[in-house]
Amino acid sequence: MHIAVQAEMAKHIFANVSLPGIFAAAAVLLLISRIYWELTTGAQRRRLIKENGCKPVKRYPHKGLSGKLFGYDTMKQNFQAAKQGRFHEMARNRNFSHQQHTIQIRNLNRDFIITIEPENVKAVLSTKFNDFSLGNLRTLTMEPVFGNGIFTSDGKSWEHSRAMIRPSFTRQQVGDLSTYEHHFQNMVAHIPKDGQTVDLQELFFRLTMDSATEFLFGKSTNTLVKGQENPGALRFTDAFTYVTERMALDFRTARLSRFLPDQKRKDDSEFIRNFAQEIVDEALANQKDIEKGAEQEKRSYTFLYELLKVTNDPYTLRSETLNVLLAGRDTTASLLAHTFHELARRPDVWSKLRAEVEELGGQPPDYETLKSMKYVKWVLNESLRLRPVVPGNTRMAIRDTVLPLGGGPDEKSPIFVPKGTPVTYSVWSMHRRKDFFGDDALEFKPERWEKLRPGWEYLPFNGGPRICIGKSSSLVRTRSGIRRSNEPVLLALC
Repeated sequence: MHIAVQAEMAKHIFANVSLPGIFAAAAVLLLISRIYWELTTGAQRRRLIKENGCKPVKRYPHKGLSGKLFGYDTMKQNFQAAKQGRFHEMARNRNFSHQQHTIQIRNLNRDFIITIEPENVKAVLSTKFNDFSLGNLRTLTMEPVFGNGIFTSDGKSWEHSRAMIRPSFTRQQVGDLSTYEHHFQNMVAHIPKDGQTVDLQELFFRLTMDSATEFLFGKSTNTLVKGQENPGALRFTDAFTYVTERMALDFRTARLSRFLPDQKRKDDSEFIRNFAQEIVDEALANQKDIEKGAEQEKRSYTFLYELLKVTNDPYTLRSETLNVLLAGRDTTASLLAHTFHELARRPDVWSKLRAEVEELGGQPPDYETLKSMKYVKWVLNESLRLRPVVPGNTRMAIRDTVLPLGGGPDEKSPIFVPKGTPVTYSVWSMHRRKDFFGDDALEFKPERWEKLRPGWEYLPFNGGPRICIGKSSSLVRTRSGIRRSNEPVLLALC
């Protein structure tokens, strides 16, 4: 009876409300909401803009209504260029070909700010670090497979992860080159001695997978060991490659690709988690022996065993090891592949590099010797400049903030960045600025590093609090004073 009375009352009320009345009421509510916003958030933003002297940032000239509303024109260019393997160079020529260094561009339902201005990058990553976060795209894309670790987390969770794993990346731990020697020899065994063509890139990816899994898990995948191939390890390597490639597609499509059916991705993701979890469970089961040092006498340093000293949570152990594997495997392999790509085309560079190596007299170098090899460092630095292993990155403004440059016709004024705005910095494009690296900035020239002392314009391993945890710990001088070096080593945790 009660329900019937309510239904009758609702029917009576709506019967006496006209459609124009509903629209009028909605319009009034919208007007009130807008007035409230202008008096609160809008007023605060106008004050922030005035106090900082902010001026508008240049907008990309999108074509057509679909381009202006959703950025369809540039999205189409992005997809086409990605298929052809020229995405970053296309974006550089499109976004920064007219000497602008900061622009605003439309992508789906929001505006992005893209910058190659070092002072802006410094603000995002360092001086205004607390005004930005990773945003939810990385977490939503990667956490289902890699868990909540240093590479996928933010805020307090990230601080906890970094504090927990940082002791594992001291020079004592990462400087033992003998750990990697046998994996290198396994790779060399796959290179033909009769001059046949070989795909070094594939071998480099297997090399870094084998060495990284031994360092992290205490068990190598050993994909390069002839006659001892482990089907499970090979499956793990292939699954890891496929899943990370699909994740890259997720980033390019703002996760729209997740709606495409992909059973292989689901199966491979589950296999990655299970493979890592089995190793973690075994380590937990043998924890007492590990603590006594029995296992350490048999094996070299193991990242997972060090984590056992601070946590016994299986999910945390799996997440952190997979996160470090994600950061260390592809980046190191990419650096090697890019470097040899240049060496194959530059016999002059190869000759100088070989001459420096021959000074070792056939003896394998230790960590300190490697650091003293000047031309080796120049070559690697130049490879990271022209083809940075992390060519671009994005942060999300979590509060209204200001960046120091990019506003006005001359781009010399500060710009206002509203809360929720993604700020992308293109390391690829910044590394090619001729005003920083000379008129020959597009040329592979290791010798430029004899006098070059860059600051935030050279950023192969990120900067600020989230700077690569596996970078070299040595000090170099830059124009901005003394700061930690960005010398290329094992990992790029950003």
